[in-house]
Amino acid sequence: MNHPTTIAVDLSKKVFEVAVSWKAGRVAERARLSRGQMTRFFSQRPPATVLLEACGSSHHWARQLEGLGHRVLLLPPQHVRRYVLRDKTDRADATALLEAHRNEQIVPVPIKTLHQQALASLHRLRSGWLATRTARINAIRGLLRELGILIPQGPRHVLPGLTTALSDPSCPVPESLHEALLSAGREISELDTRIRAVERQLKTLADCLPATARLMTVPGIGLLTSTALVGFVGDPSRFPSGRRFASYLGLVPRERSSGLQRHLGAITKRGDAYLRTLLIHGARSTLYAAGRSRQPDRLRRWATAVRQRRGNNRAAVALANKLARIAWAVWTRNTTFRSPA
Repeated sequence: MNHPTTIAVDLSKKVFEVAVSWKAGRVAERARLSRGQMTRFFSQRPPATVLLEACGSSHHWARQLEGLGHRVLLLPPQHVRRYVLRDKTDRADATALLEAHRNEQIVPVPIKTLHQQALASLHRLRSGWLATRTARINAIRGLLRELGILIPQGPRHVLPGLTTALSDPSCPVPESLHEALLSAGREISELDTRIRAVERQLKTLADCLPATARLMTVPGIGLLTSTALVGFVGDPSRFPSGRRFASYLGLVPRERSSGLQRHLGAITKRGDAYLRTLLIHGARSTLYAAGRSRQPDRLRRWATAVRQRRGNNRAAVALANKLARIAWAVWTRNTTFRSPA
């Protein structure tokens, strides 16, 4: 036991495959544990380095094992998968974790706290309800359009348009469809109520977080983006610079270079797509406001100049990149954003 012990665990819902290594490249012990045996197994072990894939329930088990005195590392599953040499099995996945740990270029995923997971869960619920509401709105508009009834785009037009269409005696909608369409309309109203309730809950949580107040001083970053950054990113000091933070969000060009030739393409789109979407939407709103402002500040003048040269979409992505860097600086330095006039 003079060698440092590394334990790799392939997580699952019910069965956990464990591989213990005392020497790099060799597996000294294997075990297959049930959910009830997991805590008992690690409570009887001396402190070790435990490797988990950053997947479902990984943050929960990481907090549990850290409470038992172990050092837990969460490895990105897309990088661990490359070390599975042959068929994918639980034993192969556990061995791949040990091999991936030897690669210093693979950066572990930070372990989320319960507060971070609560913020992230609220955002996931809201995002799912928004997608469902959009699907129901499109279904209603599409079905009525097939019957010759046109409803303008926008959620605010759908329910009034549906009520007006069904209450018209000369309505071409068959009677057998009325109840189903009204049920879809009630579902949209219920989803609206849920979404507003989640936003109020996010507002309550944001009032307790000083970081969200500082982030909301950045143009294009409001309640949703600031709380999402706190919930999904956690500690911004793990990024050495704002450029690394923008790269983590996938807002930098994809590079294909060789020798003296350097080619920069579209953005990489790595990282969390939800965070990237929020930042780009915020950048679009900032661009729109910059075009209507009579005395824009330096940031908005720069964004307007990029839009004139490169177009609206490229300018929005470039501004999202800059907003991510500004957010990192504001976040890490505990200050507010102040743009020169």
